[in-house]
Amino acid sequence: MTNTPPVCNYEGSDYQTTFWEQGGRAYEDKAEEFALRRMLPPAGNLLLELGAGAGRNTPRYTAYNRIILLDYSRTQLQQARAKLGDSPRYTYVAADIYRLPFRTALFDGATMIRTLHHMADAPQALAQVRRILAPGANFILEFANKHNLKAMLRHALRQQTWSPYTLDPVEFAALNFDFHPQAVRGWLQAQGFAVQKTLTVSHFRLGILKRSLPPSLLAALDSLFQPTGALFQLTPSVFVQATLPAPSAPLPPPPASALELFQCPSCGASPLQEQPGFLLCPSCLSQWAYQDGIYDFRQPA
Repeated sequence: MTNTPPVCNYEGSDYQTTFWEQGGRAYEDKAEEFALRRMLPPAGNLLLELGAGAGRNTPRYTAYNRIILLDYSRTQLQQARAKLGDSPRYTYVAADIYRLPFRTALFDGATMIRTLHHMADAPQALAQVRRILAPGANFILEFANKHNLKAMLRHALRQQTWSPYTLDPVEFAALNFDFHPQAVRGWLQAQGFAVQKTLTVSHFRLGILKRSLPPSLLAALDSLFQPTGALFQLTPSVFVQATLPAPSAPLPPPPASALELFQCPSCGASPLQEQPGFLLCPSCLSQWAYQDGIYDFRQPA
């Protein structure tokens, strides 16, 4: 197994409850829903939801026939499973984004919402996403924007030491990074993605506005301004829709079973062999646990 960057682990966290349900984030949640509506394709087969957490956004991906929910935290996936159930439409996978346990060129869609900001090596993470996406695939990426108005004001008033204008990421807390939009576009283009659409989100993320106006109204107003992201990105959150070049030949049908999705994250071998309670790699003999409806590829069992 190769060394990979550190991972932000939400194991045991009540993030869904404290941050989203009780944390006054109804406006941000609804604004993100508007952004996703603008970027999701009308139809799709197999979607990988990177950083799925407790499944907050999963019900919004109605266009896709099957969704693979991936998160490093089993706790978050257990919450998602409790919410969404064991429908054949959903597969729950605990894994490290730097070592995705999926076959190459498999998915025709992927989303990464509120996840890139935990990546110590964002280009490496995006390279893994590129590997598992099929030609013509649609990728929706959200990232925390260092080039936002609040950061610019703080920098001008000398209330922060880092510059919002440089292309390097800034780690404002442990494993929490802000990125410059130009840097993110460069990383995507280096992986062969073509950026189709850029939206700015959370224009009104101010306490006084959130306390004074209904979340639905703020989100509706936010939606009106989101397309300005094509011209400039000054909000704390930016959404990018990127695509890969169209296939030169018809794509093979999506896997019929969950087992056909996977390759060994240790050695890259596939297919894996199903055993009671785990998947076995016939090449390196690594064992990957399957327990309580969750495939666990973080460490060999």
